[in-house]
Amino acid sequence: MFNYYSGMARIKILLYKSNQAKNGTFPVMLRVTKQSKLKYITIGNLRATEKQWNEEIGRYKKDKRLCPDNEKYNILLNEIENRANDIILSFERIGKNWTLSQFDELFSNKGAQGNVLKYIDKLVCDFRDTEHYGNANCYENTRKILEIFDSRVEKRLFGEIDVRYLKDFDLFLEKRGCAGNTRRYYIKTLRAIWNRAIKDGIATTNDYPFGANKFEVSKLGEETKKRYLTIDRLEQIKQTSFDDPSLEEARKLFLFLYYCYGISWVDAARLNTTNIVQLNGGRYLVYKREKIKNQKAVREIKIKITSEIDALMEWFRINTKLIDNYLLPIVNQQKLSGESLYKHIRHRFTVNKNKLRTIANDLNINDMRLTSYVARHSMAMVLQANNVPREVISQTLGHNDMETTNIYLDSFTTDVIDEAGKLL
Repeated sequence: MFNYYSGMARIKILLYKSNQAKNGTFPVMLRVTKQSKLKYITIGNLRATEKQWNEEIGRYKKDKRLCPDNEKYNILLNEIENRANDIILSFERIGKNWTLSQFDELFSNKGAQGNVLKYIDKLVCDFRDTEHYGNANCYENTRKILEIFDSRVEKRLFGEIDVRYLKDFDLFLEKRGCAGNTRRYYIKTLRAIWNRAIKDGIATTNDYPFGANKFEVSKLGEETKKRYLTIDRLEQIKQTSFDDPSLEEARKLFLFLYYCYGISWVDAARLNTTNIVQLNGGRYLVYKREKIKNQKAVREIKIKITSEIDALMEWFRINTKLIDNYLLPIVNQQKLSGESLYKHIRHRFTVNKNKLRTIANDLNINDMRLTSYVARHSMAMVLQANNVPREVISQTLGHNDMETTNIYLDSFTTDVIDEAGKLL
């Protein structure tokens, strides 16, 4: 089989007839096609003439008079084709939105070859190519702290990152004043890098240093401080308006996040008119979480537009300047995309956080920092206080384990979630 097709990807072994040598031979190449883009990859030093080549099956003709080594070459081509198929299938299994350059890098063994920092750099490039800028920053931060911790990290291979290494790294972070959750952030990222390296064939499971009887990342977490508002405090925010337009905008954005089941700032910022959909006889906000939208089999989140949500959207439409069909005034510059949009949304998050701090001071909320995450946590606590099953709350919030979250999203009808929303 010379022509393997998977989804939007296609591979074929052929003669590259744009490069004929003086002896009349052409290089044998692997052509990879994805979304109408092509990449040709040289297969060693294999060459053939048109008479030696069977174009239909993409192999040397079975004629020893034309090519005495045709059997040996065809066995090699079979192995190469299988390797290309395996790489594409491995990308599909993990839901990776891969590029032709990434395929070439893995197929041609141009990868990190076990070197930790080089592999992290490759992942950072991959994340930026696929617009996962948050993950790119997370991995870059971990890389930087590893450079401070380990003077030999540039030469480290994955096999050297053992349990002893992780314990020393954890102690180093603790001495720098990092709390348990911060230490967990760095080492959990390192574990994610390890897991990806195993899938890409850069590291082996035999050297894997995490898990039971090894280094357990879960033991690094610490109890999170209270991040939810009491019912009285929530009512205070709902009922207190501000003369300052910027503070009033921040208050209403906080309430919008709350009523929308604690939607994240990043996801809320990207909502536009195309996210409003008619379902079950009502209007819904339908979207996929930005951080996982490109993963395989990710389900849409559906939020019924209640009277509270509708009133807030109408207020934003009348009292703020909305651009590019956005529903909220978070993005306030036109035609941003890619990393520029990501950085803009992060900057607006900081601006809004400072406004929420002012609101908290004015309302004498001094037992916590008022942030967009507090809206999310408060929503969950209100539902729990009203005896909403935790499975339903899990669906509205999402999980760190996204596979579990998607299972929950399939488990309940929108009617159940709609009823829960009435309690907010």
